[in-house]
Amino acid sequence: MSGDSSMRSGSRAVQLRHQLAEQFAGIVPWDEVEAAHVATALNWISSGAPLYRTHAPDIPDPHLVTYNVVLNPNEELLLVHHRKARLWLPSGGHVEPEEDTWETVERECQEELHIPARPTSIAGTRPFFATATRTRGENIHTDVTLWFLLEADAIASYDREEFAAIKWLTPREILNEPAERLDPQMHRFTRKLMNALD
Repeated sequence: MSGDSSMRSGSRAVQLRHQLAEQFAGIVPWDEVEAAHVATALNWISSGAPLYRTHAPDIPDPHLVTYNVVLNPNEELLLVHHRKARLWLPSGGHVEPEEDTWETVERECQEELHIPARPTSIAGTRPFFATATRTRGENIHTDVTLWFLLEADAIASYDREEFAAIKWLTPREILNEPAERLDPQMHRFTRKLMNALD
């Protein structure tokens, strides 16, 4: 019986690795930087290296992350002030072993923002943007991140242990924020989103 379980687990891992490669390959890069990040991610996935964080904060390096970029009806984006990162970021989190990335999106939305994950018409349940970025601050490592677009009318509550505050910003307001206060790729993501919204 344990052999059957191990075979199923191995099959699931192969399926998820293949699915993940398809997700990255399906992204139309906004610029040369995103194209390079997608290529880096695809090489990493095909290498057979571990994909998921198994020990906090940074083992293995790199590991897979999702961002949940929530838009409201006014096309404002939700940013959260992450206590550990000390940056304004989209919500999101680490993909768990044997977890589909959309399952991660759904789980993190419930845990962090207390809302269901509602995909936008722009990308549906497919990732909109991809990055492979070195983190800032302590425990520097690389997060390979798929950025998903979601919609919500409002956020009534959120995980106050993880986030010090939240705020809604227009894309223009995000571009006016100093880059060092945000995820390193936030300005590039916002320009791609503005293009899609137009």
